[in-house]
Amino acid sequence: MAECLVIGGDGFLGSRVAAALVGAGHRVASFDRYSRGVPDAGPIEPIVGEFLDTDAVRAAVRGRQQVYHFLSSTTPATAENDPRIDLATNVRGAIELFGIAADEGVERVAFASSGGAIYGDQAVTPISEDAVPHPLSPYAIGKLAIESYLRYFERTRGLRSVSFRISNPYGPKQRAASKQGVIPIFLRAIAAGRPVTVFGDGSMVRDYLYVDDAAAMVAATANLEPQHDVYNIASGSGTSLTELVELARDVTGREVAVEYLPQPATFVTRSIVDPSRFRTEFGIAPQVDLVTGMGSTWAAIEQATP
Repeated sequence: MAECLVIGGDGFLGSRVAAALVGAGHRVASFDRYSRGVPDAGPIEPIVGEFLDTDAVRAAVRGRQQVYHFLSSTTPATAENDPRIDLATNVRGAIELFGIAADEGVERVAFASSGGAIYGDQAVTPISEDAVPHPLSPYAIGKLAIESYLRYFERTRGLRSVSFRISNPYGPKQRAASKQGVIPIFLRAIAAGRPVTVFGDGSMVRDYLYVDDAAAMVAATANLEPQHDVYNIASGSGTSLTELVELARDVTGREVAVEYLPQPATFVTRSIVDPSRFRTEFGIAPQVDLVTGMGSTWAAIEQATP
């Protein structure tokens, strides 16, 4: 049993990771702003704090064996609007966190990186961890910079670390305010009777992973010593936006109007990520297929829609 801290443990993915770590038998604390309110007492210890408050972060990190950095103060869209925000918050905050973790004797830091955007456009898919990353967006550039700082702290301070390149996690309770995740964005538009927005001609391909599968894969590494410093966490299958629209029609049973807009220059055209390194080493693969996962997401959205 490990003493674990999840930074961003009230977020969409971080909360699932915290729950999965508890399910694997670990003691878990969750550090976040808890802007929607602090949960009642349970198996996960909530710690309220601001990520850029180094005193608060140090107090939360103290005594932990493993720290999971799953907090991001920007989305791809907000980082695109002003790249300086990503540097001033995510990159700066990560550097502070890693220094604190090294000071406090943390055994390992795990980081939620990007499984698609970080690679950019690649000639060969699915994309393995051996591919040279070519990030095109400020959000992805920041993720790669944080991975590099982890290697710096491992080399200079002995802080062991692992980066999980997680590809397009989706599922119930993905927050509408974040405007992130094309599957819930599509399904919320359909629930509201609005057209879905497709960037480009619909041929853009992504690799989608159900959030509980992503969390289970991350938590499975807690009891083991990873052999690599980077792992793709993905389904290994690609779905185009046109195919996703058709799946949304099937899952919702509704007609879907589509509005086409120009594809932004920083969008990757085709991204399918190879998870075979992780599967070979840890023996775990995703369990929820895209239709089932979209159905669960749709059911949650329908239930929440007035």
